[in-house]
Amino acid sequence: MTAFEEFGVLPEIAKALEELDWMLPTDIQAEGIPLVLGGGDVLMAAETGSGKTAAFCLPVIQIVWETLKEMENSSSSVSSRLSIPWTLSMFDRGHALAVAPGGLRVQSREQKEWHGTRCTNGVKSGKWGFEAIVTDEGLCRVGWSTLQANLDLGTDRFGFGFGGTGKKSNNKQFDNYGESFGKADVITCLLDKDNGNIKFLKNGVDLGQAFAINKQILNSPFFPAVVLKNAEMAFNFGVTEFKYPLPQGYKPICEASDQEIVSNTNEDSSDTNNPTISNNAPQAIIIEPSRELAEQTCDQIKKFKKYLDNPKIRELLVIGGINVKEQISQLQNVGANIIVGTPGRLEDLIQGGYLSLGSCRFFILDEADGLLKQGYTDLIERLHKQMPKITGDGRRLQMIVCSATLHAFEVKKMAEKLMYFPTWVDLKGEDAVPDTVHHVIVKVDPQQDRSWHNLRRHIQTDAVHANDGVRPGNNSAETMSEAVKLLKGEYCVRAIDVHNMDRAIIFCRTKLDCDNLERYFKNLDKYKYSCVCLHGDRKPHERKANLDKFKRQEVKFLICTDVAARGLDITGLPFMINVTLPDEKSNYVHRIGRVGRAERMGLALSLVSSVPEKVWYHGEWCKTRGRNCWNTNLTDVKGCCMWYNEPQYLADIEEHLNITITQIETDMVVPADEFDGKVVYGQKRKAGGSGYQNHTAQMIPIVKELSKLESSAQLLYLDRHLSKLAKVA
Repeated sequence: MTAFEEFGVLPEIAKALEELDWMLPTDIQAEGIPLVLGGGDVLMAAETGSGKTAAFCLPVIQIVWETLKEMENSSSSVSSRLSIPWTLSMFDRGHALAVAPGGLRVQSREQKEWHGTRCTNGVKSGKWGFEAIVTDEGLCRVGWSTLQANLDLGTDRFGFGFGGTGKKSNNKQFDNYGESFGKADVITCLLDKDNGNIKFLKNGVDLGQAFAINKQILNSPFFPAVVLKNAEMAFNFGVTEFKYPLPQGYKPICEASDQEIVSNTNEDSSDTNNPTISNNAPQAIIIEPSRELAEQTCDQIKKFKKYLDNPKIRELLVIGGINVKEQISQLQNVGANIIVGTPGRLEDLIQGGYLSLGSCRFFILDEADGLLKQGYTDLIERLHKQMPKITGDGRRLQMIVCSATLHAFEVKKMAEKLMYFPTWVDLKGEDAVPDTVHHVIVKVDPQQDRSWHNLRRHIQTDAVHANDGVRPGNNSAETMSEAVKLLKGEYCVRAIDVHNMDRAIIFCRTKLDCDNLERYFKNLDKYKYSCVCLHGDRKPHERKANLDKFKRQEVKFLICTDVAARGLDITGLPFMINVTLPDEKSNYVHRIGRVGRAERMGLALSLVSSVPEKVWYHGEWCKTRGRNCWNTNLTDVKGCCMWYNEPQYLADIEEHLNITITQIETDMVVPADEFDGKVVYGQKRKAGGSGYQNHTAQMIPIVKELSKLESSAQLLYLDRHLSKLAKVA
């Protein structure tokens, strides 16, 4: 048994992990996997590169596979007379009504509107019955309707309902009938097509005839139907024994023969072989803040599920940049059990009716703080509202949230509103830098280093000083700011050369800065400084191609913004350069966490201006949010630029981490003894490579001296003890 199996992971998944050389679970995996397998909501935070993705993916894959297996076994165990399944439709339904996996439980949390659904099958003749159980408080009506009826049961002449208020309804006429019912009550719905009437039982008690069916519609097929307002109901069409026996002459509706059954033609499902597992209704939704992170998570799922078979788990990547028709085609023809996607494309498919949340068992937000900062709070709440909170097998919807910090106000507020008594797994605590990361700063001081006066080739700057009249010899703040931009381009190249960097992520503050640095590298030497860009203005296919090139080491440098690189996992990355410090102190730890992963050593180098730098800042007032905007005025005079104070941001970062970050000279040399001995960045720290290679030899004489002292002390004790015994004798 492997270490992962001891945490409850299936042997087939453990085998796939062994092939990835995963011998032991990380701390976050050891904490998170059992909690998710146990059925609870989980909030988790851990250091970058700690294995959070596997902490939620492994148990989700396992439970989805076990659910599919149970459905498959349940389907095959039903007798041939029940070969046509009876379930509530996931398609012929109101948009706010959720249908659980198995199709036997429905729920709506809409408090102002009614939302209903019909059964996947109906009957043409005979005397039939089914049971509806109220499983939560709320308003509900249950009964029978034809396909011509609207889903608001009982509000037209084609639908016949009995509501919890004790009223029957047809064609908007609400009359007293029987008595009211509520949570835990069982309503038996009876249809007698032969004699043209409908009646109901409450907890086995016959309430008498409710409706005489109009002869004009008597020959139409009738379907079990329900409509809810902030309520939940479960259904039994006779596959299992009824709680209360049907009156004489009536049979469970699932016993209807093929000749007596009519399929619901309002159904859009193409999966006729197994309607209980709808193609477009996945069991898990995983939302990521970026396309790259979604692709990364989807790739991990493919690796983890490698040996799970019969049934196979189908995953689908739902992101922009991929033809939406391909995604719709897979949903309709092949189906998907696990969806990994970005918010925009997910919303498009759901609103278009191509993706149903009716079978969702898991709702997972990865990098939740990033999603909330990007403004997706309302979308997350809307999606959560459409998901069934109790599944067909009685299990609660599980919500898993991963975040850089669990204590951010937005994350805590969302957790309190949407999650069900979540367990907090906070292994990150206060931000800290792993001991595998050496991070240093280089001061960029244009007043001390005047080499920018005479640069023959230099980086193209961002044009914020186009109207400021900057020039060498002018010591204005604007000129010093422009000099910083020029020097940072030179220092970046110098750092690469001094450390022989053959692989690094380089963070720039804006998309324009990324483009300018990429162009500068290519102008210098496109082979020596081969690079690609990763930011939001690049087309999706280009972003994917660029990231793949960097991962395959076809280029040396990945130049990117914070948003584009969030959560990327690139093993063995030796170097990282901050061209500009982030203005959010937590992002500093996030950035430098790109190196020093998997126990490999990494160097993170930050270029910090000693003077304020004027930069672009397109706020909400900017109509195009930066696109083709060249308003170089400062924000306090209705412009789109601001002064960026890196010394203050550095002070904030040091205070946040409670450390003083080592400063090196502009020659970029990192002293060998600065970090306890010589290391090779990108490789694991070698035994004895931390400056203790002569440790044992140095300690030998000290240990010998201690041994002599210990021996002398023991002999002295024995001598005195024996002397005392002699005196007593």
